[in-house]
Amino acid sequence: MKYVIDKNSRPVYLQIYKQIRQDIIDGIYPYLSKLPSMRLLCDELGVSTVTIEHAYALLCDEGYVEARERSGFVVIFRESDGFAAPAETHTKHSIVPQSYHTYPEFPFSVLRKTMRKVLSDDADVLRERSPNAGCPELREAIKNYLIRNRGMNVESSQIIVGSGAEYLYGLIITMLGRKHVYGIESPSYKKIEPIYSAADVEHELLPLSHDGIDSLALTKTKANVIHTTPYRSFPTGITASANKRHEYIRWASKNGRIIIEDDFESEFSVSSKPEDTLFSLSNYDNVIYMNTFSKTISPALRVGYMVLPKCLVSEFDKKLGFYSCTVPTFEQFVLAELINSGDFERHINRVRRSLRKKH
Repeated sequence: MKYVIDKNSRPVYLQIYKQIRQDIIDGIYPYLSKLPSMRLLCDELGVSTVTIEHAYALLCDEGYVEARERSGFVVIFRESDGFAAPAETHTKHSIVPQSYHTYPEFPFSVLRKTMRKVLSDDADVLRERSPNAGCPELREAIKNYLIRNRGMNVESSQIIVGSGAEYLYGLIITMLGRKHVYGIESPSYKKIEPIYSAADVEHELLPLSHDGIDSLALTKTKANVIHTTPYRSFPTGITASANKRHEYIRWASKNGRIIIEDDFESEFSVSSKPEDTLFSLSNYDNVIYMNTFSKTISPALRVGYMVLPKCLVSEFDKKLGFYSCTVPTFEQFVLAELINSGDFERHINRVRRSLRKKH
């Protein structure tokens, strides 16, 4: 083991987690092999047992390893999962619908204070029309947030701001065109299928298994674009395992395929770190990432954003760059201030701590 950590760069347990996770993905720790004992890693890296426990707990949370009595931590991730074995058969009764989760509301006092600050500091700018892709201030704030918290190495030029997920779905269809077949989760959020139907594009319903889109359905589909919600897909509440996320990425690595990743609600994962996005895990520059502020701040804002892969930025500019941004400049500046001030992340962390205590 040659793990390297920087004790001046916090948190240390995340550095260890990421290096071990990469070794698992690369097959250095193959399926059913054991991870090094926590004591061995403590001695080698000069860190506390608690630090290693945190790193191993994350690997367990995300489905890379599991703790087994008298065996330590055993790898349960394998590259071939999802393609080597036949898929399970699921009846319509195997998935129990769940309602939307409700979370503590974003503090209205903070929102009010921020609005006043923006009105006071940025009054002249607020009278100006927003650039078509969104205000640079908000796009830059989102970029820095995604780098800090989601491990997504992006540029602000890849970020497009729009008035909610449904509007952005339509932009994606217009950009990619009607030559594609779109695969969507079944069941899925009630507005997704009507949007594809209204756009008059061919789409397939891909049944969900216990951890994401059924593997057999994924191998047989004619779709070359899949629309997936890896974290708590609505209405089933199903979260894609680590194996399933990598299965999606392998599927999309062939024949110019594309993934639309709807990351709604994932900020409120009870894991001690945010869920890994398909965008951050993929090396193929073919994932369109989408999120909104509906759950994290308020559905009344009706603000969403998508992050395009670099290969599609010029395509979007050419086909849709003339579209005016549908989010008022004032709301964009308020969101930028909430992110830049740290109030946005403090709220998310408060909610996640509360959820962990409940669990």
